[in-house]
Amino acid sequence: MTSRLYVLAGPSGVGKGSVIAAVRRLHPEVWVSVSVTTRAPRPGETDGVEYHFVTAGEYERLIAEGALLEHAVYGGNGYGTPRAQVAAQLAKGEPAVLEIDLQGARQVKHALPDAHLVFLAPPSFEELARRLNGRGTEPQEVVQRRLDIAREEMAAVEEFESVIVNDDVDRAAEALVALLKIP
Repeated sequence: MTSRLYVLAGPSGVGKGSVIAAVRRLHPEVWVSVSVTTRAPRPGETDGVEYHFVTAGEYERLIAEGALLEHAVYGGNGYGTPRAQVAAQLAKGEPAVLEIDLQGARQVKHALPDAHLVFLAPPSFEELARRLNGRGTEPQEVVQRRLDIAREEMAAVEEFESVIVNDDVDRAAEALVALLKIP
């Protein structure tokens, strides 16, 4: 394995979490950063597993202290990657994977130019809309806002070193594993 930082980004609803979960099932040794967020946990989510759930005040403190490698507001909620945990992983000489949005990917690339940006794309925009609406976890106006943002994110695909189309979660996970150069 290589000690490079890999950034998996893509529009909301594309299946980033599902692909990461499949990678972890195939290769539990793959380290994935746990982001902080100000959004409320969804059913079945556990603090410290899917996210570190923080208050808006805690989030602002982390930003002010420079404790986040990247941070962004998305869908009205703050998200960020704790800098220290990524640095510790890379210092061990092992790969680190971040699952973040386009804004965050740009910030990481600016801070760490050697990071490998991977865009997870939906098979089509229509399929992305179906997935977001199928979640049933957010009001329609939030879903529409996420779709508007998704159009912008999909237009930025040229900024990424690699593109994986998530038409099948296991196939997309295998493609990500191949990039990580895991034996």
